[in-house]
Amino acid sequence: MSTDPDTLDTRTDADADCRTEPRADRPSIELDSVVVNYDDRPDRRTIYPAEASGVERMSAWITADDDGFVDPDAMR
Repeated sequence: MSTDPDTLDTRTDADADCRTEPRADRPSIELDSVVVNYDDRPDRRTIYPAEASGVERMSAWITADDDGFVDPDAMR
C-alpha cells in the first residue's frame, strides 16, 4: 500500500502493479534532494518539498542511505 498521501494506491493484491495514480483532490508535489557524502559511512540523501520555505522544510523531510533510492524510470 502506498503511504504517499498525494497518490491513490490502485493495487488489489500483493502481486499487483505498484504504480499509483494522482488524486484529483490533492496537488502534485515536486521534490528536491541533496546528498551528503561521507568518507567513513554510507552517503545520505534527504528529500523535501521543492516549494517549502526554510521553516516548512525543517518538518517536511526524510533522510536515508543514498543507495536506498532508485531512479523510477530505470525501474519501469
